[in-house]
Amino acid sequence: MGCYSPFSDKYAITLIFYFFAFNISMFLVWEKNKTLPPLTSTLSLVFILIGIILSSVILFQISEHDTQSIDNHSSSEGQILFLFAPFFSIIIGICLVFQVINQEISETSERSYSNKYFNSLNTFLATKSRKSIWLVILLFPVFFIVTLILILFGQDANSIVKVFTDTATWKLSQQVHPPILTHNGHYLCTVAAVGHPKIVKPLRIGKRNGRQIIVNRQLLIANAFEEMIQDFLPKLHIIIRQNYDKYGYNISKKINTIHLSNMTYILMKPLEWVFLICLYLFCVKPEKKINRQYVE
Repeated sequence: MGCYSPFSDKYAITLIFYFFAFNISMFLVWEKNKTLPPLTSTLSLVFILIGIILSSVILFQISEHDTQSIDNHSSSEGQILFLFAPFFSIIIGICLVFQVINQEISETSERSYSNKYFNSLNTFLATKSRKSIWLVILLFPVFFIVTLILILFGQDANSIVKVFTDTATWKLSQQVHPPILTHNGHYLCTVAAVGHPKIVKPLRIGKRNGRQIIVNRQLLIANAFEEMIQDFLPKLHIIIRQNYDKYGYNISKKINTIHLSNMTYILMKPLEWVFLICLYLFCVKPEKKINRQYVE
């Protein structure tokens, strides 16, 4: 629907792993709690606790969705429907954790030892278990080990954070939606700059006539070359500009897909080299002239 995902694709493996671990753990505790081995039961509770925390973060992430920068998307229906999954996951997870803890407390309270030290320890666990202290303590080493394993699969050490922050338009998003390109008065190099990032290599956001545009080196060189022509040969610049406005602008309006932008960028490459050679021949500080384009 022309909208951004609340989760980063690059770090989705981390979230997917905890999603399956959470749901498998809930199934095991729900169906086979009394027959689970001690270690399996403990790990299941730890993953349920992690799942509860992540579901809470997901709820917070989707609590705000700023679509003002996306012209073709304003609906929040998907956002509202998506609230149910993490909400019920939290409720079910909390209920299962309390069920197991209460069961363990009941069994521990009825248990007694002839050794006074063991008996004192048993009594201590029976009274303190309600706070889930040991469950929380075990959470950190399990989380650490899982993180190390995920790093082997190409994830970062802080993937669990980046899966929410490396997004756009959502509550925890740290990325911004790129400017919507308008073709009014644009160069061919400008529409070429909105191609695939790996090909056109965008550098930053620039401003032209008060509007934001995506800037790459090809566009900077082309604009610097035009500025040089305007400074040295103003009459020639007027002729070039009039002809471009007559023919080039109409062509630029037809370049409205990523593939066409990629092709334009490649076709403009020889001209870019010519512009760069001219700048280095006639400008004292060509790189300074190039870099100051579209700054204000």
